Amino acid sequence: MQTRLFSLRFGLCVFLLLCGFGSANLFGQTLKRAAQFDLPGPGGKRFDYLTIDPDDHYLISAHLAAGQTYVIDLRTNKVMATVADTPGAEGVEYVPELKKVYTSNAGDNTIGVVDLKQMKVIKKLKTEAKPDGSAYASPFHKLYVSDERGKAEAVVDVTKDEIIKTLHFDSETGMPQYDPVARKVYVNLQDDNILAVIDPAADEVVGRYPVGRCEGNHGMTLDPEHHRAFLSCEGNDLMTVFNLDTHQAIAFLPMASGPDVIKLDPGLKRIYVACSSGAISVFQMDDPDHYRKLEDFPVQKKVHSLAVDPETHRVYAPEQEEAGKAVARMVVYEAVVR
Repeated sequence: MQTRLFSLRFGLCVFLLLCGFGSANLFGQTLKRAAQFDLPGPGGKRFDYLTIDPDDHYLISAHLAAGQTYVIDLRTNKVMATVADTPGAEGVEYVPELKKVYTSNAGDNTIGVVDLKQMKVIKKLKTEAKPDGSAYASPFHKLYVSDERGKAEAVVDVTKDEIIKTLHFDSETGMPQYDPVARKVYVNLQDDNILAVIDPAADEVVGRYPVGRCEGNHGMTLDPEHHRAFLSCEGNDLMTVFNLDTHQAIAFLPMASGPDVIKLDPGLKRIYVACSSGAISVFQMDDPDHYRKLEDFPVQKKVHSLAVDPETHRVYAPEQEEAGKAVARMVVYEAVVR
């Protein structure tokens, strides 16, 4: 009887695979829609990065093409404030000790300093060309902002709200990330398929490492505990796992086309990638050296960004359209664990 049951199960698995069903169909969906709510808009305009303020339970959402930034209460899904004067806002970074958010404003090539107590921009810092992703190195009180088109990294002293140094590269700069374990800043050099390492104590580049088959390494998130970086490769639609100890790429997994923002849920050991073709690609870390794709979870097209709340495991993704119709809304997903 056991042999017969095994044969039936094995035959079913082979049938599903031959019919084109992937792991998502075998193991079920990884996300389910829990809520959605409208944002001030206007609709049909591109969104970009999100970040979470865990102290006040705020979600900060950059509405790039609308030139404004939203402060959303995660407990009620209510928009607390619409911060104007953030033209072309791309990156958003929260600095907890100052209760400030820094926006990367590609529209006027500035970094906007947003006081969350006043819910408004209180200062702007001039950068080079198209500020994009950003990362905060808390022990050093420094913000690192990638001037993507300017091929540079601006270093901001947040105690003075001044740019104290700008590092220049031969490549456009993608997403930077701060590693609190190694106490280093990593930045994607996306034209050269290189991961650069910055020492925030001296603000000097101390290493440059190729990222293997990854092409166009724009997005990045870190797992500091296991010394891993996860890269979204726009040039060839790969999620790349990079060992920060050996400085080598150790895994390449295919994902949906148009990958952009990538985030890790450290509790579930899941990696999510927002793909503008209409999917969130979901991956599982079995251990620091082994990864597998769970599914390309279907969402609306032109979803470029997402955020993960590590406390609730919820995933937040802003949408600008529904079946081609203009909208401006935030969708909340619950993680499905089997």
